[in-house]
Amino acid sequence: MIVVMKAGSQDKEIDVVMDRLHALGLQGHLSKGVERTVIGVVGVTSAMPDLRERLELVPGVSEVVPISKPFKLSSREFEPEKTVIDIGGVRIGGQELVVIAGPCAAETRDQVMSTARTVKAAGASILRGGAFKPSTSPYSFRGLGEEGLKLLAEAKQENGMPLITEVLTPQDVDLVVKYADILQVGARNMQNFILLDEVGQARKPVMLKRGLSATIQEWLLAAEYILAQGNRQLILCERGIRTYETYTRNTMDISAIPVVHKETHLPIIADPSHATGKWDLVMPMALASVAAGADGLMIEVHPTPDTALKDGAQSLTFDHFGELMKRVAPVAQAVGRTMAGSKQKKA
Repeated sequence: MIVVMKAGSQDKEIDVVMDRLHALGLQGHLSKGVERTVIGVVGVTSAMPDLRERLELVPGVSEVVPISKPFKLSSREFEPEKTVIDIGGVRIGGQELVVIAGPCAAETRDQVMSTARTVKAAGASILRGGAFKPSTSPYSFRGLGEEGLKLLAEAKQENGMPLITEVLTPQDVDLVVKYADILQVGARNMQNFILLDEVGQARKPVMLKRGLSATIQEWLLAAEYILAQGNRQLILCERGIRTYETYTRNTMDISAIPVVHKETHLPIIADPSHATGKWDLVMPMALASVAAGADGLMIEVHPTPDTALKDGAQSLTFDHFGELMKRVAPVAQAVGRTMAGSKQKKA
């Protein structure tokens, strides 16, 4: 449920509500909007059938509204206005379309630096790259660890781009926080609830990828773990799901993009690289994602995909990425968006 405060309610009245919830063993999550202030109530309320009536008697409370969805803090009922997350001046969830690009995995300094320079010049706003890589096979490349983080941080610094990289375990969160601006929770970790709690406490933006076989509701409930820890800087990422189809690596659920916008206030990024697993399908799925309302794209780029240590088949060459950026811009414009970084690029 959400507690809607009266217009002009005082901080002391809000504090009374928060204290009352705490005394009942519940959590209160405050959201101050332009038009209203609400407190999301999280916890087991089924044993308190008169809770709604009791809260409505508290001074400053306008009404108490039940939330019908199993996910609470991510719901439009809790926050009707779309969340916009500012990461070093790059705003995800607003009018601008944000492109995140870079190598699947950091391999060498030359590879990381050349890729970062190229994607920046083509119009990407955020650098991606992996230092800790989850692999289906234990014999596949599993990343350079902290050495990879250092390479990515150097590229970030040189190009003035925020960095997103994956964190695999709760024990690695503090290390990754030292280098990254956005913590990525990958598909295989979507329901690693201990990790979700840990990144929720990190106070850095988090990107939560949809699990390999997760329903949208399961995905949004996983997001609740992060939000419930007080971290509101959460971005969702549709990266394809496992179906009976074997031609592509996964099946990209384009419909998840408008569904997420309908059900939640959180921004959503599309990852056509992992969704298809084939470089020649990345562009059409990227264009479709933008048309469907994605707030951004996440694209894997490599100077020589045929020699890549990880996911070369789905990585774009520098030339292909440049072409994608040219094709994406008019589609973004057609759906009322501008390309993030376009003003700086023109200047």
